[in-house]
Amino acid sequence: MDTTIKQNKTSFAIILITSLFFLWGFALNLNPILIPHLKKACQLTDTQSAFIDSASYIAYFLLAIPAGRFMNRFGYKGGIIVGLTLFALGSFLFYPAAVTRSYAFFLGALFIIASGLAFLETAANPYITVLGDPATGTQRLNFAQSFNGLAAFLAPLIGGKFILSGKTLSAEQEAAMSASQLDQYLKQEASSVQIPFIVIGVVVLLVAIFIMRTPLPEIKEDDSLEVEGSILKEKNLVLGVLAQFFYVGAQVCISSFFIRFSDRVAGIDDVSAAYYLSGALLGFMVGRFVGTFLMRFVSPPRLLAIYSIIVILLLGVAITTRGMAAVYALIAVQLFISIMFPTIFALSVRGLGTKTKEGSSLVIMAIVGGAVFPVIMGRVSDASNIQLSYTVPAICILMVLYFAIKNIKISNVTLSVSH
Repeated sequence: MDTTIKQNKTSFAIILITSLFFLWGFALNLNPILIPHLKKACQLTDTQSAFIDSASYIAYFLLAIPAGRFMNRFGYKGGIIVGLTLFALGSFLFYPAAVTRSYAFFLGALFIIASGLAFLETAANPYITVLGDPATGTQRLNFAQSFNGLAAFLAPLIGGKFILSGKTLSAEQEAAMSASQLDQYLKQEASSVQIPFIVIGVVVLLVAIFIMRTPLPEIKEDDSLEVEGSILKEKNLVLGVLAQFFYVGAQVCISSFFIRFSDRVAGIDDVSAAYYLSGALLGFMVGRFVGTFLMRFVSPPRLLAIYSIIVILLLGVAITTRGMAAVYALIAVQLFISIMFPTIFALSVRGLGTKTKEGSSLVIMAIVGGAVFPVIMGRVSDASNIQLSYTVPAICILMVLYFAIKNIKISNVTLSVSH
């Protein structure tokens, strides 16, 4: 009986932790909706709108190590509750941010949300792998990550429906409006985020309360192994950190400017473009399963190299063609970038032994690439056009290709994490 009760508690804990993968996936994948939306509501340039990604991904860089230290002292459950509380707080702050129509206020709210996500992701990835039978840890992680992929598909679908209006004013239309008419239009655009984010905040807060009141098994880890020598002497790890930095930058750029790209290149309104983006991110989820299957027959670094070349070619099509051909090329990119994060991660920490945890932290911190490259892309777009700015992620993927080629002789790795 005691064994059955223990198994039931563990199963329930796995369900709760799996729900966190959905929550942070949903929040992060609302950014491609918020970028064109706040660009309208706050009258931003492409460069300014890109700071939406910066506010989110810089939090991962700043909070990943403090979150880990916090959980070393207060446990996984304490870290999860703090993460959910910050997530809810940031969501609630969208209401006053919309009232004031202050872009800085919006960025502050996004940073608080992302700080919470950093706690959740730092806790959930390792916790789910050790929660239960060690032999099935990788399977549990892959199962949980499928809900992250589901959230990536649903976020633009739901966000597009409830946040985007489908109405973008041209410069001539704005000029024809009186000051009061324009102000009313901008207020109406800004206010559309209020109810969705209040709902998100309430749901997250309820999950936090539920977890707070639910006994979760605390996992004790072996900290007796000492790390010898500098981790920075591991050349392949350093190269992997750089590859991950460039990859995450490319991934965020490709998704975040998709709606703007679709409007400028194919004349698709923002609501319709959000549906296309949702389909693209569904392809991302499917691509991860397909890629994992293909790795039974093709070594991970070789498949990574092949996919990198295909992505660069598809981005070339998106940059040089017009109409739906360019949009479909950009949609197809998601299918082939899907395996890149976990493959780079696994290749980077391979063979590190007692240095694996330290190396893993560095690779996770490379997520900050998502804060850097969208701003660069925004500057290129403002200086030229949104289509030409897609040369930025194309150049980033060249770094991934180089990393894959340097590891081409490796025949097998275990994919154990994704973002």
